Amino acid sequence: MKDIYLAGGCFRGVDAYFSNLDGVVATEVGYANGKTETTSYEELYKTDFAETVKVTFNEKVIALREILEHFYYIINPFSLNRQGNDMGRQYRTGIYSENENDLEVAKNFLRKKQEASDRKILVEVEQLKSYVVAEAYHQDYLKKNPAGYCHIDLTDVLEIK
Repeated sequence: MKDIYLAGGCFRGVDAYFSNLDGVVATEVGYANGKTETTSYEELYKTDFAETVKVTFNEKVIALREILEHFYYIINPFSLNRQGNDMGRQYRTGIYSENENDLEVAKNFLRKKQEASDRKILVEVEQLKSYVVAEAYHQDYLKKNPAGYCHIDLTDVLEIK
């Protein structure tokens, strides 16, 4: 099993999307790469963490490159600190990992996407410096609240479970 940390705006939709992909064995919402040791949902604007989803996947079923393709599909890679109606640094897009090889895969992936685009891609790729698990009420939020706000179109991936 491998982990990759994906910041794609509001973590509710990113979590719901990835939790329904074959090969993804677990998702967890949290906050990554802030300026303090800890944070909470209410403190994000002060601590500079990004809403992030930890995606644990079986690379025998789904490759990292496929994960990144899905991620690129659901975000606006040209938007700075905004996804959907959500604005602020906590909604920035990013790919984080503790694994240098995975970061190189992500950089190469985005480099190829950039070559095919005339707009600047604004997705950060960084070493995971810190990660704080989000509060319990955020975990599996859209499963618990199916009518909750989500900036991602989930119709292609949602399955009734």
